[in-house]
Amino acid sequence: MNDILSKKEPEKKLLKFIKQNAGRSSSGRITVRHRGRGVKRLYRSVDFGQEKIGVLGKVSAIEYDPNRTGFLALVEYQDRDKRYVLCPQGLKVGDDIICTDKSEVKPGNRLQIKNIPSGTIVFNIEVIPGQGGKLIRSAGSGATVLAQDGKETHLVMPSGETRKVSGDCFVTVGSVSHSQHVFEDLGKAGVKRRKGIRPTVRGAAMNAVDHPHGGGEGKTPIGLKYPKTPWGKPAKGVKTRKRHWTNKYIIKRRDK
Repeated sequence: MNDILSKKEPEKKLLKFIKQNAGRSSSGRITVRHRGRGVKRLYRSVDFGQEKIGVLGKVSAIEYDPNRTGFLALVEYQDRDKRYVLCPQGLKVGDDIICTDKSEVKPGNRLQIKNIPSGTIVFNIEVIPGQGGKLIRSAGSGATVLAQDGKETHLVMPSGETRKVSGDCFVTVGSVSHSQHVFEDLGKAGVKRRKGIRPTVRGAAMNAVDHPHGGGEGKTPIGLKYPKTPWGKPAKGVKTRKRHWTNKYIIKRRDK
């Protein structure tokens, strides 16, 4: 990993501090369990959209980002402006990239999906034209362009789901860098704490008053028809996705 990353400090103008709430609401109550503050870190402002459309840029550095699993590429554009973008697999310092409606299909270039041939791997995909990339942004991930169907394009997502997006949506060619992230071993519990993740206790290890699975002597079965959350809702093997307006874009659900 170290031979890919540039030995430089992050770009100061693109850094900002975001306060960590450790899973607590404005009233101070824990609303998301198993969250801690973790180590203080600065947020890198990333260009997920098309802010520099039509301007050629050169990769000046590839950097680690503590806020995400993939790497970032620092791009210096012809107008001397600098931006962070998600770094695709295979991009190197000195490479040229561009964001435009139609351009060469090569890793790092960002263009409208209707101009990309079938079989191409893409990431940082827009859902609504002009809103910036929302899908496929984690390390090693990429969706495959399946077919062009009129004004829409069919994509096969990493989960196996097939969905359609507008042909006017912008995507970045390639797959997200740092695909080795899935093989990383944290080594010890302290590393996870520094990332802001607190310990998770099994329901079966709790007292009966604390969880539907709790209580009993020794290794007792949960005594219920199906696993439940601490609030009595079904867990494991049930659909949790509510009806959403984007459901109409799903052609085929992901494989179980």
